[in-house]
Amino acid sequence: MHRFVDRQAVRWLLLLSIAELLLLGASMYAATHLRFQDPDEFNRSVPYLPAQAFLFAALIMLGLGALGQYQTYMRASWFGLLARQAIGFGLGGFGLVVAYYVIPQAYVGRGVLGLALVIGFIAVTAFRAAFLRLVEVEAFKRRILVLGAGQRASQIHSRLRRRSDRRGFSVIGFVPCPGEMVAMPPQLLVMPQGPLCEWAEQRKVDEIVVGVDDRRGSVLMEELLECWQVGIVITDLTTFFEREAGCVQLSLTHPSWLVYSGGFNSTPLRLFTKRSFDLIASLTVLMLAWPLMLLVMLAIRIESGPGQPILYRQERIGMRGRTFWLVKFRSMRTDAELDGVARWACTGDDRVTRVGRFTRKMRLDELPQLWNVFKGEMSFIGPRPERPQFVADLGRNISYYNLRHCLKPGLAGWAQLRYPYGASEGDAAEKLKYDLYYVKHHNLLFDLLILIQTVEVVLFGTGAR
Repeated sequence: MHRFVDRQAVRWLLLLSIAELLLLGASMYAATHLRFQDPDEFNRSVPYLPAQAFLFAALIMLGLGALGQYQTYMRASWFGLLARQAIGFGLGGFGLVVAYYVIPQAYVGRGVLGLALVIGFIAVTAFRAAFLRLVEVEAFKRRILVLGAGQRASQIHSRLRRRSDRRGFSVIGFVPCPGEMVAMPPQLLVMPQGPLCEWAEQRKVDEIVVGVDDRRGSVLMEELLECWQVGIVITDLTTFFEREAGCVQLSLTHPSWLVYSGGFNSTPLRLFTKRSFDLIASLTVLMLAWPLMLLVMLAIRIESGPGQPILYRQERIGMRGRTFWLVKFRSMRTDAELDGVARWACTGDDRVTRVGRFTRKMRLDELPQLWNVFKGEMSFIGPRPERPQFVADLGRNISYYNLRHCLKPGLAGWAQLRYPYGASEGDAAEKLKYDLYYVKHHNLLFDLLILIQTVEVVLFGTGAR
């Protein structure tokens, strides 16, 4: 996932990584002592314990890092965090098994390794719970000064007002600029006296967010340059929202920002890794889910009777506007669109069958789309494909909508995780914010994170209609 690293975040990540390295190393020591309680047996069994403890800690941390556990941007429930942590430990454990075959001297035995993994998992979980509480302390957050107090800047106050939205930063005030219509409450305004750089340093400002309504003549470029030289990060408001909210704020976006802000990685290496991920993930899901697919087929046949279709084919828009036929388990009546007019699904839609309600809630109706992934028409992770009738209207009415088609559509995606099921043009505009974020920042790690969080969505049935 794309990272915006600041000094405060680096310090916190450094503290977290050092503490967990020590905890995991101590877990190996504790497991060894528990397994070999006799001193002589202990000394015979583990002649290289310091090196073995370091190898254990390093590979487990690599597994956690591969699952995004050391990223600066993290929004997830406790279930999601624990799921990532468990899979990270699993990856680290697999790496240790491989390392023991490559370096026989590093071998510690199955009993010791199993105990170390259990102790380490409990220790890391407890430490992270305490660490997250510490991060919430106001004194340890990044101190943000907003340059501007008009309509643009006010979106920080109106859209990032929840505690979880401001986990990593606190706003010390909004600075009104000349000629700007103030839209912020008076108690949130600040008026720096003297040079902006000195004022910001005295108040330990970590970052200045430029959010003026009109930059022409109102942005103090020379003063911002001085702030930049002393280590204060200068960030555009659009980039700030992208970082903190995990989406592209369409009301703040302009074409030049999209061109110069980076992302949109379509190198041959990225295309290869994405296709490889698609095939591996699809094969894995198919091997795990084929019994469920047979049960769904049987349930549809029992409910609908002989002669009624089990699968449903529907035309969708794919990469670069090309159409393809998407395959799903049928979840609606066969006469759902008898007149040929495309309609959005809605809450409590009476066209949905009884089996369809369950398969939609558990996302089982999507499983036949694995065939579309194998054919290369879809990716496993990406923006959801929409119907041509809807795309024509949305492309005319929503700015930048067609940018989502620069990637293959996906079976799962960032927008599906961050926003409920969309059933209107307004919902499509909101989901586009997250689709564009994914399109800009997609990489293998981001795909893995989305895949893991999708498991949480499927288990709890959120976001489906």
